[in-house]
Amino acid sequence: MEHEMKLAVVIDAENISSKYIEVILSEANNMGDVIYKRIYGNWTTPQMASWRETILDNAIQPVQQYSNTIRKNSSDSALIIDTMDLLYQSNLDGFCIVSSDSDFTRLASRLRESQKYVLGMGESKTPRSFISACNKFLYLDVLLEEAGEADDTASEAETEPDLESAVKTAASTDIAAANRIIRRPVAPESTSGKDFATIKQTLIKLTEENSDDNGWIFSGTLGNLLNKQFSDFDVRNFGFKKFVPFIESLHLFEVNTYTDEKNKTVKHNYFKLKHVPQHHTPRTFHPYYRHHK
Repeated sequence: MEHEMKLAVVIDAENISSKYIEVILSEANNMGDVIYKRIYGNWTTPQMASWRETILDNAIQPVQQYSNTIRKNSSDSALIIDTMDLLYQSNLDGFCIVSSDSDFTRLASRLRESQKYVLGMGESKTPRSFISACNKFLYLDVLLEEAGEADDTASEAETEPDLESAVKTAASTDIAAANRIIRRPVAPESTSGKDFATIKQTLIKLTEENSDDNGWIFSGTLGNLLNKQFSDFDVRNFGFKKFVPFIESLHLFEVNTYTDEKNKTVKHNYFKLKHVPQHHTPRTFHPYYRHHK
């Protein structure tokens, strides 16, 4: 049985809005088994009122931290200390740090030095230093927007259940997703996983450097290489749900899909840049054909 990652979720309540709670917990639960859920803030202040009902509904443990000085966020220190305690006192595999504050950059780096997986979550305003310190970083405002678009689509389907509407919706899905790439605002940094031009050029470079002798690369390999280079890359930044449709939308690659011999429900996708000479065929590189000529 495959080991499920054990996680701790720590939230900086004074820096993150309660409206993101469903996105936060959904993403954390998708990654593994959430053992600890803790949230930090000064709960005596009026601005924390929006979190109180959310904390009860989702069984999150609140940690009280009074502000010792004016305009100084003492909850940051409490979060850091608690996280380090969990690092040494538990057998956790990873930590989810929810904040848009660069103060947690060193914490993320320290956890990775201990070979723990670090998932960061914050808004698009999050400083690059914290994003880069995480194994993976997710933009909460982007994910919330995507969730809203999905709800809108579901509502439209309920109000217009006729066949003609369904066909039109299905036919326009890829076009709509591609248009969102153009409309989506991108971060100014050239190192951002939200910058479409940067991601496009990086995909070309990674394919050229890591493909086999015939120019083909496995989709999982390409995705892993891209995620290692951009911790904040996520196809949902560009309006897509999965990696392969996003790659196909770029019109840069040939795509070949093979069915797994042992599990017919599993598909393996391989990509090849279109400018690569076409005199080779997938039969020369795919393991199946190597053994079944």
